[in-house]
Amino acid sequence: METNFIDYVKIVCRSGKGGRGSAHMHRAKYNPNGGPDGGDGGRGGNIYLRGNRNYWTLLHLRYDRHIFAGHGGNGSKNGSHGSDGEDRYIDVPCGTVVYNADTGRYICDVTTDGQLVMLLKGGRGGLGNRHFATATNQAPRYAQPGEPMQELTVIMELKMLADVGLVGFPNAGKSTLVNAISSAHPKIAGYPFTTLEPSVGVVSYRDNRSFVMADIPGIIEGASEGKGLGLRFLRHIERNSVLLFMIPADTDDIRHDYEVLLHELATYNPEMLAKRRLLAVTKTDIIDDELMQMIAPTLPDDLPTIFISAVTGFNITELKDMLWQALDADSDDTLVHRDKPITTLHDELEAEGEDLDIIYLDDDEIEEAEDLEDLEDLGLPRPS
Repeated sequence: METNFIDYVKIVCRSGKGGRGSAHMHRAKYNPNGGPDGGDGGRGGNIYLRGNRNYWTLLHLRYDRHIFAGHGGNGSKNGSHGSDGEDRYIDVPCGTVVYNADTGRYICDVTTDGQLVMLLKGGRGGLGNRHFATATNQAPRYAQPGEPMQELTVIMELKMLADVGLVGFPNAGKSTLVNAISSAHPKIAGYPFTTLEPSVGVVSYRDNRSFVMADIPGIIEGASEGKGLGLRFLRHIERNSVLLFMIPADTDDIRHDYEVLLHELATYNPEMLAKRRLLAVTKTDIIDDELMQMIAPTLPDDLPTIFISAVTGFNITELKDMLWQALDADSDDTLVHRDKPITTLHDELEAEGEDLDIIYLDDDEIEEAEDLEDLEDLGLPRPS
């Protein structure tokens, strides 16, 4: 199914190469021995990542997979400096994480609006021959070439910035809760997997305070192994300070379901177990007080629990209080990004639809190719 929520892209970035220095010798009518006056080459353009709060997805990069900076201009006579190559800025939503697509190694993380990260540095321009003139070599006829460009294929992942992340099986009432206590209005229906993409809502609290809540599609047993919607959306709760587990009151074994959800998170990223956790037993409007008292002793005892109903508003204010207290508690929420395992990187790219190799040709290679057979030798398929 096509969606405008794109949180995973693979693109090719290339900085500019430096311009070559000039080996020009000064010539004038009344100065026959003018000497070297070659100018320096300009630097190649850099590639920057820039955080932009006006972007919510990586959709704009899906159709712009080649980001090339400008090359530096060559030096010329009279000591003229070559022009610098044009820098390229890649605007990304806050929360974007960048990995090397070839090795899976973590590169950087863009978390704030306006944050600038240099992804690739352009080549330095070469020095003109005037820099090499000495007492014993007053007319050097050589100059430096510019430094080469850098090229890198990167994977960009969007991990949503939210304070509270909702974790639960499909049809557990997560979207209903977000719709009831925030300004967001995710789709709600009586069948599993109604939510197919993450949604974020701002929850109002007392004294004009607020916090952000993120709802992701439901997790099923084996999600960390790719079942259901798999681990595609688990990345969005990695940044959350608090995880709110939601399990319906009519579940056969609430403790077992909680342990299954916890196991899936631990399998995906063990560091998520260090986050503060709460358990909300949802849909209490379909049970009576006597059954609620019978369920209470069977709940896990290693985290705070609460019975709620987003439909009737039962205990919703108390839930907000518990979430705010958890958010206000002192804790180190620093997210340590792990490198992607190279053994599973190909499967991940294939699952995201990004497994195709991106082939590009340099301008010089295109000029040297005389016919279609030459292009095929360079790796470009023959056009149909």
